[in-house]
Amino acid sequence: MRRRDVIAGLGAAAALPLAARAQGARPVVGFLGSVSSKIFSAHVDGFLAGFKDSGFVDGRNVTIEFRWAEGKFDRLPALAAELVNRPVDLLVTVGGNVAALAAKRATSTIPIVFLTGDDPVASGLAASLSRPGGTMTGITWLSGELGAKNLELMHELVPAVSNLGVLINPARPTSEAQIRNVQEAGRAIGKTFHIFPVKAFAEVDQAFAQAKAEKIGALFVAADPLFLVDVDHVASLAARAGIPAVYFLREFVVAGGLMSYGANIVAAAKLCGDYAARILKGAKPADLPIQQSTHVELAINLKTAKALGLTVPITLLGRADEVIE
Repeated sequence: MRRRDVIAGLGAAAALPLAARAQGARPVVGFLGSVSSKIFSAHVDGFLAGFKDSGFVDGRNVTIEFRWAEGKFDRLPALAAELVNRPVDLLVTVGGNVAALAAKRATSTIPIVFLTGDDPVASGLAASLSRPGGTMTGITWLSGELGAKNLELMHELVPAVSNLGVLINPARPTSEAQIRNVQEAGRAIGKTFHIFPVKAFAEVDQAFAQAKAEKIGALFVAADPLFLVDVDHVASLAARAGIPAVYFLREFVVAGGLMSYGANIVAAAKLCGDYAARILKGAKPADLPIQQSTHVELAINLKTAKALGLTVPITLLGRADEVIE
């Protein structure tokens, strides 16, 4: 064996928590997602990259067990319980508070690291951002605040449109804050917004049909994992209705949506991977403040804009991180 291989092996061993090394076993991480691995590929890629940067590689010195609810959120409690009973040394959740809360209800002892756009304090995941307390910590990007920026960008894209709409899941614990942000953003740009409540993915079609019937000039799809169940379908509904729509995640734009402004998921997930590694090395979640990811990205689909008969202002194109032509 070459010397550098020996050194690499020693580094991997050093990354393992003392209890796991004493037992001669790899630590096991349970990874719980509210939708599918396809939609959350950026979440997984970012997490694995951050994990690797901190000394952990799946299959080498740690085992990761993935569980996906595929948009069937009622499956999350059973999937979380399955991971707890495996057992795992750490739980990681992605896909909003719905996944994090399922993990929290499944165990009071296993550490949990969440990646969510929700407000973790308002959602009941933590006592505060600086001192989360308990067994949970994680990364957030407070999508409600980003939502207000989405509405400003919508106004910049279609300034002459007065009849605007917002799709929101009213069952989301932070939905009231989302609505307040929409109203405040509306006052700032001198517009009012029609709220279209969507409590289940099966209601998305009807919401778009209603928006078209009411001649809504532009729509914002507010952050919620519910809308991630099938991003291709959501983007196609906007196209068929002929309504310019703005989203909270670039995956919609890749699927044919017009524009998105939201967190850079890979960057946020890297932070999540780093926190997971710290906990496996002995840190306590209660001592790790919840981090707010500040890396955001603007994506625009020019092909979709052309199909809708829109000319994207050069001021928007100049700020875009990704332009799909």
